[in-house]
Amino acid sequence: MSSDWRDICVGALVCATLVGVVRYGMEKSSRKVLPLPPGPRPIPIIGNIRGIAINAPWLAYTEWGKRYGDIVYSHLLCQHIVVINSEKVAIELLEKRSYNYSDRPDLPTNELFGLGFNTILMKYGARWRCQRRIFNQAFRAEAAPSYRPMQERKVQQLVCDMLDNPEEFLKHVHAFSSSVIMSASYDYDTEHDDPLVELIGKSLKLAVEELRPEVAAVFIALPILLRLPAWFPGMSIKRKAAQSREWVRQWMNDPFQDVLERTTEGTAQSCMVSDALRRIDGKETSSQITAIKESAATAFGAASETTHSVLQVFILAMVLFPEVQAKAHTLIDTVIGASRLPTFSDRPSLQFIDAILRETLRWHPVLPLSTPHASVNSDVYEGYHIPKGATIVPNVWAMSRNEQKYPNPSQFSPERFLDAEGNLNDDTVDFAFGFGRRICVGRYFADASLWIAISCLLSRFTFSKQIDADGNAIDFEPRWSTGLTVHPLPFPCTVTPRLSKVDI
Repeated sequence: MSSDWRDICVGALVCATLVGVVRYGMEKSSRKVLPLPPGPRPIPIIGNIRGIAINAPWLAYTEWGKRYGDIVYSHLLCQHIVVINSEKVAIELLEKRSYNYSDRPDLPTNELFGLGFNTILMKYGARWRCQRRIFNQAFRAEAAPSYRPMQERKVQQLVCDMLDNPEEFLKHVHAFSSSVIMSASYDYDTEHDDPLVELIGKSLKLAVEELRPEVAAVFIALPILLRLPAWFPGMSIKRKAAQSREWVRQWMNDPFQDVLERTTEGTAQSCMVSDALRRIDGKETSSQITAIKESAATAFGAASETTHSVLQVFILAMVLFPEVQAKAHTLIDTVIGASRLPTFSDRPSLQFIDAILRETLRWHPVLPLSTPHASVNSDVYEGYHIPKGATIVPNVWAMSRNEQKYPNPSQFSPERFLDAEGNLNDDTVDFAFGFGRRICVGRYFADASLWIAISCLLSRFTFSKQIDADGNAIDFEPRWSTGLTVHPLPFPCTVTPRLSKVDI
């Protein structure tokens, strides 16, 4: 934890002590005598921070699960936190009782950073439902196939870029991830080093690093901190937030205005924004326009960040597990041959590629703690009391490490998603996309973008460890980013073209 946050936490602890004692006493007297879920012994008032790596709290939560069970209680600065460590409990609560667990916790840092519009982190209510409908119309399962021609064009550009400059493979993957969602949302064709994409990327990077529930907890316990000026010791977050708000304004307005003008002129092609504008043509209100603008901005932020991260995990896995890559190469060469790239029509014949995609989602989830839910009312589960307003954390990392379902979970093994005949089984790794009413609407679009990218990259390239001057492979220990979403930090990788001729 940085010195800034130590300063804030010390002040928060002193001021929150009385509040915490009073709140605990009131809650204890007002509820039935039922125990909270088991969990580690907290430090008074501070709560459960001992042994938690702030950059990877899911590791400690997973260890808690092994000790205390599938549902674990903790608290931080007097806030209730319930960690769910199994798919079974997540389905029981977040899906079967979605009426009580579809809310989000209060995250004042969202507004601070100008991201109060974000559909994913928004509180459950009319505003969220309005945006959700816009998302569903654009990205539901039935709509997803309409994007396939665009996705195939974009992946051809990805292959060309990687052939021209393989050393910049991470940059090319980011460009692809941004390009497909910008096209789907705004009918916007990105360029190399596109200034709009770079601006949004900077804003997302800042948000991912700062908008963790652990950071928000301090401001929830002591909202008066939000009134302190940026120059106050420990409040550098206010300076970052001011920059974020400026970037976000451009992120939301610039691409939307471009589509709005082209729609008025009658030149806009079908995309999330233009289609939504046409549906309200002649009946639009300022609130409807705002909802479309906010939904599109959310779509770009969510899709570009997660698709980019998953593809980085995939490339890392291919480097570390070359036997999987070799098997995929053999399959693609047998089914596709050397003269062309895979297309979506080949997908039924390339089920092993689907298995690689599923294993990529499982092996290192890019949202290891998913997105937190919140309980609308108090609840009882398996004899345990779940307080009203508790933050519910689905520990996707623990679910991906379930050794009964996924033996030897640290091994990258796509075969775990295939039956004896080589056909895909029923495990679609749904936990990677969230739960219940808050499950990712764009999962069908994301699945297609990831599959076409993975299949085409495997058809054209070999990803391997770099070789030193003596001809030996350079071993390395993967390092990971921190924040709401995670991805591998840059790692040594050699990208080698496999085929001399491909019809692109």
